[in-house]
Amino acid sequence: MLQQKIKALAKKYSDEFIAVRHHLHAYPELSYKEFETSKFIQAKLAGLGIAYETKATTGIVALIEGKNPSTRIIALRGDMDALPIQEENEVAYRSVNNGVMHACGHDVHTTCLLGAAKILNETKAEWEGTVKLIFQLGEEKNPGGASLMINEGVLENPRPQGILALHVHPGLDFGKLSFRKGRVMASADEIYITIKSKGGHAAAPHLTADTILIASQLIVSLQQIVARNNNPTSPSVLSICSFQGGHTTNVIPNEVKLMGTFRAMDETWRYRAHELIKKQAIGLVESMGAEIDLLIDVGYPTVDNDEKLTTEAWSLAESYMGKENVLETELRMGAEDFGFYTQQVPGCFFRLGVRNEEKGIVHNVHTPKFNIDERAIETGMGIMAWLGASVNS
Repeated sequence: MLQQKIKALAKKYSDEFIAVRHHLHAYPELSYKEFETSKFIQAKLAGLGIAYETKATTGIVALIEGKNPSTRIIALRGDMDALPIQEENEVAYRSVNNGVMHACGHDVHTTCLLGAAKILNETKAEWEGTVKLIFQLGEEKNPGGASLMINEGVLENPRPQGILALHVHPGLDFGKLSFRKGRVMASADEIYITIKSKGGHAAAPHLTADTILIASQLIVSLQQIVARNNNPTSPSVLSICSFQGGHTTNVIPNEVKLMGTFRAMDETWRYRAHELIKKQAIGLVESMGAEIDLLIDVGYPTVDNDEKLTTEAWSLAESYMGKENVLETELRMGAEDFGFYTQQVPGCFFRLGVRNEEKGIVHNVHTPKFNIDERAIETGMGIMAWLGASVNS
């Protein structure tokens, strides 16, 4: 039985791929700079005898053909970039690249996809169709590596009938998966604002425009856009996360820079909010005597899980894991460039549990102490292989 064989192979190769994860974790690379990571993946694929090609410089696409290759084409995606975070974990495989860390689990995603590739390649005489493997660059930074790879034809020749990806979930215990149908993650846009005046002496604020005060009022004012314009039943978040200006106690700076993010679950509201942000920011700043430069860098769309594909993948996961170990994942205001794929083909983005409270593995992604229960590697590579070999939607 194919499912039992995949489980056995995932168990057999788990130590090998935990070592792969250790290597990837120790040598993280930032978005669009995944040069050594890409070479490592290419070498692993070549060692398995799997043909591949590169996309968007560091991205990789490969095909594994089973029986009757044209009857069913399913894509599996894993991202591979890291974050500008200094790791604080005291582990043997701690990042050796100062200020760079796999704090979002992309080392795990890549490892699981490589493990699934080995299993699928070994069992290709036992399943129908073609599995397309997508190792993706730049998920963490606009414009998103998914958009670049799509522009270079990663979803063509052949075009998949569906695409699946997993993501580590530190809030979900090891040994569990979670799925959600329909909209599952928010859109994400970046906001950059510069407020400018001629600056001046702190004792004579009447001779200039106080950029610190203006920026402070603007931050508070922008919150009204979500609070009083958005339908409260539709989640939306506007957060200003960086305030840079001034360097001493008695000088009003001539420039203050703000950076933030805007998230939405509704694409129509998303773009209406952009116009409201621009109108309110420009009007307030200019009314207080300063100048403004404003950029809203349009980022990732919402992630929308296809109903049919997700229903089938969920059912297959229950047969593989046991129904009690497959849960419904929560709606999240986080964003993922996997949304670009779901705009093109049916998609399913699901969660891999990595939490273990007894071992202190409880820290969230994007933090210096994020880590996983590495037994999740066996689960991840196995479920990716099983879904890749079995999904028909």
